[in-house]
Formats: sequence, C-alpha cells, structure tokens
Amino acid sequence: MALALQAPLEILAVRKLGAPRNPELAIGAVAEDGTGVLDQLSIARLRVTDEMLDAALADACDEMDQRVRRYHRGRPSIPLRGRTAIVVDDGLATGLTDLAAVRAVRARGAERIVLAVPVGTSEAVALLEREADEVLCLQTPNALFSVGSWYRDFAPVSDEQVIELLAAAPSGAPADTDQ
Repeated sequence: MALALQAPLEILAVRKLGAPRNPELAIGAVAEDGTGVLDQLSIARLRVTDEMLDAALADACDEMDQRVRRYHRGRPSIPLRGRTAIVVDDGLATGLTDLAAVRAVRARGAERIVLAVPVGTSEAVALLEREADEVLCLQTPNALFSVGSWYRDFAPVSDEQVIELLAAAPSGAPADTDQ
C-alpha cells in the first residue's frame, strides 16, 4: 500500500495479550509505546489474575522491543505530528490490537487516522469507528471465526521481508516546502 501511494512505510509494534489458557483469545493489547487496552469483561469472566496479566504484558513488551530494534536498525521513527496515518492490519476480530495502535498513533500527534482492513466483525469496526477518523473495512461477515480463514495464504511475514519492505518504501522525511 505504501508503494502504491508513494507514502512512507513505518512499523508500529502491537501485541495481543492472550488469555492464559487460550492465547488466541484477546483479553487486551499493548503498543510499543506502552499504550494498552484491556477487555475487563473477559478478564473478569476468565478469572485472569493481575499476576497473569503482568506476565502476558512482560512477554509482549519483550517481543515488541526485539522487533522494533530489528526493524528500525537505529533509524528514528517517522514523525507523525500533523500528518495523516493509515494504519493497516490483516483484519479485525476483537479490534483490541488496532485500538491500541490507533491510540498510539494519536499519541504521536497524527492529525488524521485511517484504519484499513480487508475483513472485520461489525462490533470491532464499530469500536474502531469511535477512535479512528475513518475505518475502511471491505467485508463484515455475520460470522468471523478467524481472520486467517479469509485468506488463501495466511503465512506469517518474515522479519527479512519486513526489513526489505521498509527499505524499499519512500522516505518518511517531511517534504521541503521552501521549493
């Protein structure tokens, strides 16, 4: 998408906090800057303790720190103040990871935030519409059992592919307006 728009490409590390006995079930999410969201209803219903939450948060933060260092390779983050940020994800199940992402991007000063996803639940889309300036979701099926089931190939993107894509994208430096 960044190449097609000739826009800079940036990563924003966000991790799902999975339920202790069902890691695929999101009970929260945290972004690399510490911006987090919790699903208090699920946490109470599943009897998740503070210790369990702390352990999930520590694991998520360790993983994000490693990825950010690997992907940025000392390069500073692209400034977002006064810019439009397009947050892209593979889909919305609960919407918690994207909610953390939108809040983190807002905290970095983005003037406008557009969330673009191919598929999502109507509940997750409604949740994100309250936070993002615009949500573009191509399909909101009646039943979304997993985001991956909407793809022919849902193989993970390798770290090497991410690094190559970041290197190939246009620079994130603000345009010189004096010319």
